[in-house]
Amino acid sequence: MAMPQNSTRENGFCFTQPLDFSCPSPGPGEAARPLGVVGGRDGCSTPLSNGITSSGAPSPSDSCAQPLCTPTPAEEETPLQEGIKYVSAEGEELACGWGGFTPGCLQLCNTSKGVLFFLCVASFLQGMTVNGFINTVITSIERRFDLRSYQSGLIASSYDIAACVCLTFVSYFGGNGHKPRWLGWGVLVMGLGSLLFALPHFTTGRYEARSAAQVGVCGGNQSLPCSQAASSLSSYRFVFMLGQFLHGMGATPLYTLGVTYLDENVKTNYSPVYIAVFYTAAILGPAAGYLVGGMFLNIYTEIGREIDIAPENTLWVGAWWIGFLGAGAASLLISIPILGYPQRLPGSQRYIVMRVSEAHQLKDGSHKKASDPDFGKTVKDLPRSVLLLLKNPTFIFLCLAGATEATLIAGMSTFGPKFLESQFSLSASEAATFFGYLVVPAGGGGTFLGGFLVNKFKLRCSGIIKLCLLCTVSSLLAIFIFFIHCPNMPMAGVTQMYDGSALPGGHLNLTAACNAQCGCLQETYSPVCGTDDIMYYSPCHAGCRKVSGNLRNGKKVYYECSCVGEALLPGPGTAEAGKCTSSCAKKPLLLCFMFVVILFTFLSSIPALTATLRCVSDRQRSFALGIQWIVVRTLGGIPGPIAFGSMIDKSCLLWQDQCGEQGSCYVYQNSAMSRYTLVAGLVYKVLGTTFFIVACLLYKPPAPESAPGSSDASENGTSDLQEHKPSLPAEEDL
Repeated sequence: MAMPQNSTRENGFCFTQPLDFSCPSPGPGEAARPLGVVGGRDGCSTPLSNGITSSGAPSPSDSCAQPLCTPTPAEEETPLQEGIKYVSAEGEELACGWGGFTPGCLQLCNTSKGVLFFLCVASFLQGMTVNGFINTVITSIERRFDLRSYQSGLIASSYDIAACVCLTFVSYFGGNGHKPRWLGWGVLVMGLGSLLFALPHFTTGRYEARSAAQVGVCGGNQSLPCSQAASSLSSYRFVFMLGQFLHGMGATPLYTLGVTYLDENVKTNYSPVYIAVFYTAAILGPAAGYLVGGMFLNIYTEIGREIDIAPENTLWVGAWWIGFLGAGAASLLISIPILGYPQRLPGSQRYIVMRVSEAHQLKDGSHKKASDPDFGKTVKDLPRSVLLLLKNPTFIFLCLAGATEATLIAGMSTFGPKFLESQFSLSASEAATFFGYLVVPAGGGGTFLGGFLVNKFKLRCSGIIKLCLLCTVSSLLAIFIFFIHCPNMPMAGVTQMYDGSALPGGHLNLTAACNAQCGCLQETYSPVCGTDDIMYYSPCHAGCRKVSGNLRNGKKVYYECSCVGEALLPGPGTAEAGKCTSSCAKKPLLLCFMFVVILFTFLSSIPALTATLRCVSDRQRSFALGIQWIVVRTLGGIPGPIAFGSMIDKSCLLWQDQCGEQGSCYVYQNSAMSRYTLVAGLVYKVLGTTFFIVACLLYKPPAPESAPGSSDASENGTSDLQEHKPSLPAEEDL
């Protein structure tokens, strides 16, 4: 029977003529109808998938060898019946729905574009929550629940720990199971983690911030008790850790099974574009998290309660919990449609038949074991699956290259705002917003452009690895921009003496004759900028005795500052709260090359992911992504911020003093920070370049005639179904 003509097809397929299928008429005693067909008029059968009349479960290559049905003239115009039930060759349900509830309106979303939309929303929510809200509110959580920095670090690490624990199990069994169900339940668990993360706000008492209008002014109340009893609120860190653990568990299927589900249900050439769109949504999520989370932090945590402190005050705690409630509710909602998708989308079988294997060929031929339909369905095959991947040198070196890139990305995302804050003398919120504006076009644009280039030039696996190598070398050259830096803004007692002379031996000296009678505490760090364009540690260290009730440009103004020298008038000067504004002439050049580094780093991400999918067997794709994520997290994502942090901490000029204990760094030396950032960047970029070179050299593609389950249809733009596979059954997305 002739398949009816469809003018609009999934993924750009457009057929101008009906596709004919022919097969011999069943003889006496033969089966009248195979699995996977729908009865038409006069008892003729129309294949809806790669169904075969023979018994058993034939492979795609077997189906290509079978004769197909020849229509009679009377049958050519027979339309498909209404209420068609999507069934695959194995008899599995291909309709979108939940159990027996499969309304027709839902089938409009039962396409690869529909799946892509819902997965993009899920990845956006994951990025916004884990990489956006968490990083934005961690300081507020520390202040609200009396947490130390290492405790908040454990909260952040719980996500990666959960991912590493679950990746092997999820990628192995989920890869051979019903992927949309794994994805849907994962997103639901992620939503529960967000709701749990916000729970401590509702189970604790009201936050009481003591009014500190005069604290920090010379002659004011400088008392700051050090021997405070440990707060019981710090035990809530275990609730936050559990919430993050659920985030990690829920997000694990998203970037392993989600990627392979997209890859399996679209044409091979379109796969990089779909995956690039998916990852672009994941990158836009953190940017939205920074912006929305920062907006919520300007709202006091106890909504509706009058308070006499401003958001600039160090005692202020914003409404950190609102974002997690919204993200949790949205995740629960978006999990419902994802759970309704079938194991395979209608029409996906034709892409499996057309796919040309590009898996790395092992010398002993053991890679052929992964082509067995029964391989990977039991836990007994797990060690053999791991061994097959470990024997694949291309896969191993792509994982190592991914780990080096992940180290840089994790380091940049963690310390990029801090670098901008120090170099350009910005506030923490300004630096975070600035960095967000830098990352969105560079990171998001680079991610999408990488997938577009693979599709545009129809690159095969070896060409994709070479593209990754080109991107890495380009970012390696651009990273030399860190040779230049902006000078530090002068700070009395830190970068220079109060009289403008150099510090003897580089030692701090925050006390001078002008503030000796103020009794200033080093624990109270609240920088101010004097009218002499010199920064001071606090209003007290500037010798300021009065604070204005009116704000100037939204900032507090301090008067009678004995350490601040007026340029025109003799006597005490004034100072504004906050840092002095930097007028660094190298700022545009530094920002431009940072944009290039971020762009080319993200530009190689989707091609590297595509190369990983191509260099392993089809049945091992999900598991390979799981193993790669474990390597990337353990060697890159987890130690990356630690490595960058330890390098940057070496450039610290002024450490926080918490009653005699060293806390975080307040002021960095810009020249040393640039130098250490350059060293760290060069080391990891050189390693990444080396790994991509080795992966390219060791890759051994299959011989053209040995591509199992596929034909010579390649990805060079001439693999159109109409031209190369006129006899293939084409499943339509009806």
